[in-house]
Amino acid sequence: MKHRVLVVEDEEKLRRVIELQLRSAGYEVDHASSVEEAIKLVDRADLVLTDLRLPGIDGLEFLSILHRQNAQLPVIVMTAFGTVENAVQAMKAGAVDFLPKPFSLDHLMAVIQKALEVRALRDENRQLREELGRRYTFDNIVGHSAAMQEIFATVARVAPTNATVLLAGESGVGKDLVARAIHYHSPRRERPFVKINCSAIPENLMESELFGFEKGAFTGAINSKPGKFEQADTGTAFLDEIGDVPPAIQVKLLRVLQEREFERLGSNKTRRIDVRIIAATNQDLRAALEQGTFREDLYYRLNVVPINIPPLRERKEDIPFLAEHFVAKLARETGSRVESITEAAIQKLMQYHWPGNVRELENVIERSLVLCTGTKLDAADVRLDPIARTRQAAAGYFLPEGMTLDEFEQAVIREALERSNGNKSQAARLLGLTRNALRYRLSQMGIEDRSS
Repeated sequence: MKHRVLVVEDEEKLRRVIELQLRSAGYEVDHASSVEEAIKLVDRADLVLTDLRLPGIDGLEFLSILHRQNAQLPVIVMTAFGTVENAVQAMKAGAVDFLPKPFSLDHLMAVIQKALEVRALRDENRQLREELGRRYTFDNIVGHSAAMQEIFATVARVAPTNATVLLAGESGVGKDLVARAIHYHSPRRERPFVKINCSAIPENLMESELFGFEKGAFTGAINSKPGKFEQADTGTAFLDEIGDVPPAIQVKLLRVLQEREFERLGSNKTRRIDVRIIAATNQDLRAALEQGTFREDLYYRLNVVPINIPPLRERKEDIPFLAEHFVAKLARETGSRVESITEAAIQKLMQYHWPGNVRELENVIERSLVLCTGTKLDAADVRLDPIARTRQAAAGYFLPEGMTLDEFEQAVIREALERSNGNKSQAARLLGLTRNALRYRLSQMGIEDRSS
């Protein structure tokens, strides 16, 4: 494919010479004598060669326009005023190279070829990164951090197998989504996926819920009923909060894992099942082993492929992508007018410590969308949970987990501004500061004080 070069030069003879040289080298060429003419032709160019001194809009301003429109478009600047200052200005404005006049045509061709080769490499790298991102995207799981990319890679490798997986992480990090991703990218994808929330089942009902019961097994058992494991036969059983299973049931779970068999409550008939087990916990099971509340043999049966999902505060680089994902998803679901989220709103989300992790972030975005009246979700529209913030800040009268002193101070200042609806004097009183002291801290945070 031939590359197209746009030559922007007001000196007609030089422009003609360059055009003939480029065409003889196999390039397609567009030409313009001013920025106004060039702007109409930029969209079809693979490279721009422009003079720095042009009538009307000069070359430096043209560079800025091009950089805003397409930062990937290589621009080479040529000028008779080849000073170091001009070169620096041109490079800062986005030029990839600088040619002082007079220059040889051979040198010009070498510079153009180099610029196009660099662009091709950048395009290839960007394409590879996009392909990698697509490869490690599962359903609604969003994660661009190194930790999440490693998790996606592990899911990709383990999903096609029948290996038992143990997911560990705090509440709200997305263990449920990872479990579903493993199932729906496995050969069992067309078979049942049965989630069993072990912490939500009363201890006296857990055996009958998991393994089923026969008619007459207990008072009220007027009919036989299959348990969760039978419902999951040929598919996947997801045991959420496995650490809450009582010791008596742990023995029966161990048998299911080892032998793939069990008996219903009130029956002597052994039933065999073909089920894959995925378990999840927000507890430290190793500590439970030491305390004797969790069986060691069951732990090692579950811990065949461990996947630890880090809390959101340890992968804050994922927050902008998660926020954009939730805005797009929840705006449709709630009928919100919001179309996008601003950089200021994302910065506010980045400064919060997220004790409830991704689930809390989703809830905050949904609440903010419902209450937002505009088409962009701005910092003032982001409604963080005041109870969670107060509880986290007050616990032990120390820094919230995962926050630095500077981050905590900035969070407190932003909270004061939110409570005072942006009134700096009132916010200063809430913080016990003078107005000047608050102004100084705002300037350190990069927040401009526009009030008089």
